[in-house]
Amino acid sequence: MKAPEISVVISTYNSPEWLKKVLYSYQFQTFADFEVVIADDGSNEETKQLIDKFTAQVDFPVKHVWHEDNGFQKTIILNKALVECDADYVLFTDGDCVARYDFLQTHIDHRAKGIFLSGGYFKLPMSISKLITKEDIEKRHCFDIDWLKANGFKSSFKNNKITASGTKAKLLNFFTPTRASWNGHNSSGWKADILAVNGFDERMQYGGEDRELGERLFNLGIKSKQIRYSAICVHLDHARGYVKPEMIQKNLAIRATTKKEKRVWTDYGIKKSAKS
Repeated sequence: MKAPEISVVISTYNSPEWLKKVLYSYQFQTFADFEVVIADDGSNEETKQLIDKFTAQVDFPVKHVWHEDNGFQKTIILNKALVECDADYVLFTDGDCVARYDFLQTHIDHRAKGIFLSGGYFKLPMSISKLITKEDIEKRHCFDIDWLKANGFKSSFKNNKITASGTKAKLLNFFTPTRASWNGHNSSGWKADILAVNGFDERMQYGGEDRELGERLFNLGIKSKQIRYSAICVHLDHARGYVKPEMIQKNLAIRATTKKEKRVWTDYGIKKSAKS
């Protein structure tokens, strides 16, 4: 069987209400040659039942990569999911990011050898996050600024992420002061490049674990391209009770070493060295 053009890795952990909305958004993509690989960091049976039901209803492949819950181990499950990807090109996103209809097409259109793509997200408040239905995703309501405002969304410059298109989006991508880093919610690259740096550093927990991968890609000579005003996903609100200060400090120390020593490879990635 022919491999898909792109594998979409979606991370999740015990958030079936949000994951359901995210999975809906891939039913309505204009680009159809893809697979979904769900990187599940130990969710319970409710998430499995949701995924099984969804898989039976769609005509694109869905893989559920799961390991037992042992705290925040997102980097470990992402590496396991990456190994299961059949496409040469891989997009990483999260189970709280609902993809606009042209999300995959935009990543496909901008992909190029020697680069990875860096997108962003459009953050929604909890009230609108809960309000969104399958119909709102199918009919593109939740990507319509007028619909969002009618439901209480405030005006700001960031609304350009939803409203910009064509030349305006290109200009905003070019002039945005935000660096085109690897972001776990909306970044894509060649599987071979990610394997060449040994995937994610599995010592890392929450806080910059995605960016550290990008920093090793930079050290490998891979460039980044900004598409934050072109590849659009809306971010559903949620609490972050799993975040601990010691996680952040540990990750900052690993990132500092990666930058200082210009490291390309991690001994704590997909392939384990004897010392790890």
